[in-house]
Amino acid sequence: MPWKLASLGTLLAVTLLAGCSSTSTESAKDPVATDTGHSRCEAKAAEFTIGKKASPELLEQARTRAGAQNARFLKPDDMVTLEYRSDRLNLNTDNNLVITRVNCG
Repeated sequence: MPWKLASLGTLLAVTLLAGCSSTSTESAKDPVATDTGHSRCEAKAAEFTIGKKASPELLEQARTRAGAQNARFLKPDDMVTLEYRSDRLNLNTDNNLVITRVNCG
């Protein structure tokens, strides 16, 4: 009799755990690359910004042309981490907010 209860308990536990697992493909819908198909930014495509005054519109144009997921301005005294992100565009500026260098990371 105890074996029957143990077997029934095990069967019940397996059934409950099977109900918790998901076979849905919703997680497969999350894109790994950007909508444009780029997974890395191309800094050369944003070099047109060098010598121009920093503005939100210019940042968005540069981000789009470079195929980057996101972009940012970096002023001379800004603190940055050593984290490298191949999908991020950096527009380095001088103290007058004129872009001096373009790179990804």
